[in-house]
Amino acid sequence: MPFYVVLAALAVTLSVPALWYSLSLERGTSRQVGRNLRAGLGDGGDLRTLVLSQSPLDRIGRPALRSVGGLARRLSPSGMVSALERRVELSAVAWSVELFLVLKLVLAVGLLTLSLIWASLSGSSSGALVALVAAAVGYLGPDAVLSRLATARQLSMSNALPDTLDQLTICVEAGLGFDSAMARTAKSMKGPLADEIGRLLQDLRVGVPRAEALDGMLARTDVPELRQFVHAVIQAESYGVPVSRVLRAQAVEQREKRRFRAEERAMKLPVKVIFPLVFCILPVLFIVVIGPAFMHLDGGL
Repeated sequence: MPFYVVLAALAVTLSVPALWYSLSLERGTSRQVGRNLRAGLGDGGDLRTLVLSQSPLDRIGRPALRSVGGLARRLSPSGMVSALERRVELSAVAWSVELFLVLKLVLAVGLLTLSLIWASLSGSSSGALVALVAAAVGYLGPDAVLSRLATARQLSMSNALPDTLDQLTICVEAGLGFDSAMARTAKSMKGPLADEIGRLLQDLRVGVPRAEALDGMLARTDVPELRQFVHAVIQAESYGVPVSRVLRAQAVEQREKRRFRAEERAMKLPVKVIFPLVFCILPVLFIVVIGPAFMHLDGGL
C-alpha cells in the first residue's frame, strides 16, 4: 500500500477525536460563561439582601459622614471651602473636602469639651480662654497640616523637574515620541511629579488633546517651573520648533534654578540660626563660663 494512502487514512482517523474534543471544549466554555452570567441572579434582585451584605460602616457610617459633611459645607463660607479644596488638590490626599470639614468640627468640639472639663476640674480662672484657644487649634490644625503637605509636594515636584527633563531629553533624542518619552520617564521615576505625568498620560489615552491635558496638570499643581516648561512645550508645538531643543534648553534652565534655590536656602541659614543661638545657646554658655567666677566672687566677699 502506498505511503500517502496510509498517511491520509491516519489523518482521517485522528481528525475524528480532534473534532470531538474541539466541540466539547466549546460547549464547556459556553456552559461556564452561562454559569458566570447566571451567578447571583437569584439573590441580585433583592435590594435588602444587597444592602445587608455591606459592612455596618458602609451602611451607616459613610452616609452619616456624607450628610454631616454636606451640612458643614453649606454652613462654611464659600471662600474657606474653595481654599480647602485647593489645598486638598495640591496635597493629593485621599480624603474629600467634606471629610476634612467634619474632622475640623470634631477636633474643635472635642478639644473645646476637654478644655472645659479640665477648667472645671482644676478651677482655673483662664479656662474659657484656654478652651477658645484649643477650639481654634482643633479647627485650624487640619488646614495647617494640609498646607504643609501641599508645600512639600510642590517643592518635591520642583526639585525633581530638572532630572525629569534630562530623561525626557535623552528619550526624545534617542528617537521616541514625546508621549512615549513621558511614559518611559514616569515608569522609571517615583514621586509626585511621576504621578502627575502618569495622570497626564491617562488623559491622553482617553482622547484629551495634549494642550488640554497639560493645562489640567497645571491646574492640579502650583509649580512655577512646571508651568514655564508646559508653556514652552505648547508654544513649541504651535510654531513647529523641535521638542528636543526645547527640552534641552528647559533642562539646563531648570537645573540652574534648582542650584540658585539651594544657594538661597544656604544663605538664609545663618539668619535662622541667630535666634536659637541667642536665646538658647548663649545663655547656657554664659552660665557655664561666668557662673563659677560669680560663685568665687561671692565666697571672697
